[in-house]
Amino acid sequence: IGAREIVAIFISYAGVVVISTRGAPLTLAFSNGPGVALALGSTVIWALYWIYNTRDEHDPVVGLFLNFVFALPFIFIACAVFSAPWPASAYGFAGAAYVGVFEMGITFIFWLKAMRLTYSTARISTLIFFSPFLSLVFISALVGEVIRVSTIAGLILIVAGNLLQQTAAHRP
Repeated sequence: IGAREIVAIFISYAGVVVISTRGAPLTLAFSNGPGVALALGSTVIWALYWIYNTRDEHDPVVGLFLNFVFALPFIFIACAVFSAPWPASAYGFAGAAYVGVFEMGITFIFWLKAMRLTYSTARISTLIFFSPFLSLVFISALVGEVIRVSTIAGLILIVAGNLLQQTAAHRP
């Protein structure tokens, strides 16, 4: 990792700090400290997961399925220890099913297929930068949630850091 890529990572994480402090990054007063820690920790885990899986020569869809099947007993154990083993309401179960099927399953399969079908992975990989902004549009339009200016500013920093990293990765 070069200096430019390290700067890009810090810019992206600065965007996360702006969002999670609701626009007051110098205070470091997070809206939900444990939640922010878990979210940041998950970014590191996901990064390591994708880096490791670039070396895997097996079918990625089968690998994704096996990862979820392997994780299922651990999820049940964690739920039994820390909460109820099943969601308290049908809404909770529907939300968990939605995240599992659409956000973690089908979308990953589409992404993997797109990566295999494209002639330029660099070009298609930049499409992911539209996702946070589209999510904001959907959240605002469908859920009616007010989007803070700090959220938009933070997303701009995150995307800027990612774009800087992309240009750093393609420099000779």
